[in-house]
Amino acid sequence: MTVVFAISGHGFGHASRVIEVINALLARRPQVRVEVRTSAPRWLFDLTVRGPFGFSEVAGDVGVVQVDSLRLDIPATLGRAAEFYGDFTERSRVEARALAALGTRLVVADVPPLALAAAARVGVPAVGLTNFTWEWIYEGYIGGDRQLAWIPETIREAHAGAEEAWRLPLGGGFGGFRRVADLPFVARHSHRTAEEVRRGLRLPTDRPVVLVSFGGFGLEGLPLAQVAAAGRFALVTTDTPHPGAAPAHHRPDVVQPTAAGLFVVDERALYAHGWRYEDLVAAADVVVTKPGYGIVSECVANRTAVLYTARGEFAEYDALVAGMPRHLRCAFIDHGDLLGGRWLPHLEDVLAQPPPPEYPATNGAEIAAERIVARLG
Repeated sequence: MTVVFAISGHGFGHASRVIEVINALLARRPQVRVEVRTSAPRWLFDLTVRGPFGFSEVAGDVGVVQVDSLRLDIPATLGRAAEFYGDFTERSRVEARALAALGTRLVVADVPPLALAAAARVGVPAVGLTNFTWEWIYEGYIGGDRQLAWIPETIREAHAGAEEAWRLPLGGGFGGFRRVADLPFVARHSHRTAEEVRRGLRLPTDRPVVLVSFGGFGLEGLPLAQVAAAGRFALVTTDTPHPGAAPAHHRPDVVQPTAAGLFVVDERALYAHGWRYEDLVAAADVVVTKPGYGIVSECVANRTAVLYTARGEFAEYDALVAGMPRHLRCAFIDHGDLLGGRWLPHLEDVLAQPPPPEYPATNGAEIAAERIVARLG
């Protein structure tokens, strides 16, 4: 019984949430053969999937071209998309042969159009699991340029071949799917208290902890040491800080203090020692980030406040920002204050906010796994 999980390699959020679904599925049906097809890094799966799985490096979409976590290159994005979808038919034939060779019973895609088109070609049922689609993103980029309208239309045709979409909160762009079924948040939950994490990782317990999270693209130039030196907050990050904050020598510790009040976490060592990234989220009072579904959903699940900045022209951003105040304490910091180190008043502001009006369900992974089991029979 083979289930293929096709996952976008755009950032880590797609992979991290699908891994939660895979783990929930393997907990229910350990005999299911899980095959992962993605351009996301394998190490993330090796560290977090709780059971056997196959892995193939496959680019099922091309996402957007990012200069860093906050800057996008839209012309380059459209150029790359035109190249990828220009020979989409042949790509889907190749992928269909791969699905057939694996004996695939079901494809779950988050949400590479290639996997959905290939599944339809070989007659394998497929579902999309996502909060946004590339059709929606690219439509925003091409605007009135009808010469490029064929790109989202090609994606829309791929979506039409799927059985349905499992729509997560805070997104959009599902017009191409024949049916849509809503899911609660799929999110990573820490199973430790904030105090347990701080003491276990030797983080300060005498002041608020701020987790700086800008994802796989990172963000050089953040004045982390400057903000930490004020002494009001302890700053924690797994991102590579600017060179002046780098540790002088290698230490085997999971957490390396690099300056007064600044702590850099080796993420692979974190997992190797039995911790998970969501433990850091749970230990933090505030996460400083650019909004993406992965980090937002983890803050919702672990009830952590968010200080967020703009991330460039990306349709998901507006949907996330519109929905976050209902589920999170959150506040905005512009790029000038972010890069200039003027964080303290913004952090104080978000910490002073009352609880959000609603704590939503965050058991989407379990519900998705039950739906997969039902389809397998």
